[in-house]
Amino acid sequence: MNIEKIIELLDKSHSPYHVVNIIKNILVANGFKEVEEFESFNVELNKKYFSIRNDSSIIAFKTPTNLSNYHFQIEASHTDSPTFKLKQHPVISSNGCTLLNVEPYGGMIMSSWFDKPLSFAGRVVVKNGNFVETKLIDIDKDLLIIPNVAIHMNREINSGYKYNPAVDLLPIMSLNEVNFEDLLKSHLNSNEEIISHDLYLYNREQAKICGLNDEILSSPRIDNLTSVYLSLNAIINSTSSDALQVFAAFDNEEVESKTRQGAGSTFLSDILKRISHSLGVSCEEYHQAIAKSSLLSVDNGHAIHPNHPEYSDQNKVFLNKGILIKYNASESYTSNALSSSIVKVIAKENGIDVQDYENKSNIRGGSTLGNISTSQVSVLSVDIGLPQLAMHSSNEVCAINDIEHMKKLLIKYFNYSIVVKSGSITFQK
Repeated sequence: MNIEKIIELLDKSHSPYHVVNIIKNILVANGFKEVEEFESFNVELNKKYFSIRNDSSIIAFKTPTNLSNYHFQIEASHTDSPTFKLKQHPVISSNGCTLLNVEPYGGMIMSSWFDKPLSFAGRVVVKNGNFVETKLIDIDKDLLIIPNVAIHMNREINSGYKYNPAVDLLPIMSLNEVNFEDLLKSHLNSNEEIISHDLYLYNREQAKICGLNDEILSSPRIDNLTSVYLSLNAIINSTSSDALQVFAAFDNEEVESKTRQGAGSTFLSDILKRISHSLGVSCEEYHQAIAKSSLLSVDNGHAIHPNHPEYSDQNKVFLNKGILIKYNASESYTSNALSSSIVKVIAKENGIDVQDYENKSNIRGGSTLGNISTSQVSVLSVDIGLPQLAMHSSNEVCAINDIEHMKKLLIKYFNYSIVVKSGSITFQK
């Protein structure tokens, strides 16, 4: 998967539902077979499968060639990004304009959403006879805009203005009255009864390669769709081994993952247990496999900001200098001396650049899905990611070279058989 393909996928990924649909189509095209959670799992050795939950989370896996050294190697990322979600009855008429009533989803940089073309995408649930079904919708049009208040009327705009999402962040959709249900039906090409919807705003700007030497990627949703698509590329292109290779992309990381489809759910543990049972692995052998297993939590981190180096630790992380391993004394990240060795050994043996990242001690920093995932599936885990700038802006920045290093690392992780035993790890190619 080259950078042009990643850009193409970023430009189509306007909601977690669309991300999962894109992944599904790519997996099917590469010989993976879907197994539905409501059906019996009948999986075989040395085969490829995937399962979807809530249309917004997906787990793909390659079964091992044999069961002689059965264990799991997992790459986990997330399909969601900070944005605004439409309320169930979103239309507001205000002073000659039709607005949409939205609420924040996740912690975004609100100012980055102003004065640029927006639209919305997601899923709509419709009634079809005696059952309801889900349909994807993406209004491929410069449909919405959130205009700033002119500086003549808000002289404090450049002095630390505090935005009120219930007032300042409502996008304009039209200068005429709008029947929202009719709008949805027209874009669904359907006259079925609309029951409900999960719809999110997205920035219409497309991914671009920037910089004098084409070394910078500027795009919406770099966090965390670069990780999603690079991990997907890894499981598609990895060689088979005695490990059960797992690609997991969860929804709702930006809102703490405590959902049926989040990393804090039983989705991953359910899938691993059902695979093991189908392969004839006993309960005791399953727990032995868990003890020998590992997980890469693949989410992005912060490069030093050239205009604000005061926000970074003395141990600086730079764009274009390799992927980062994230550490935190309060365990916001799962990396420790043992788990980080997984990445450092692979990196050293394969010419991959790696940097150690830690928050400055007086800055709280963020968290990710690593610890949440391992609370359900207790395997040795390390948090890694691309260094980036403008995290949680509607348009983010990372380095092309770092993407290449991450791509290589994620493939190599699957191509090794990595077995954890107490305080040691064995690597076999």
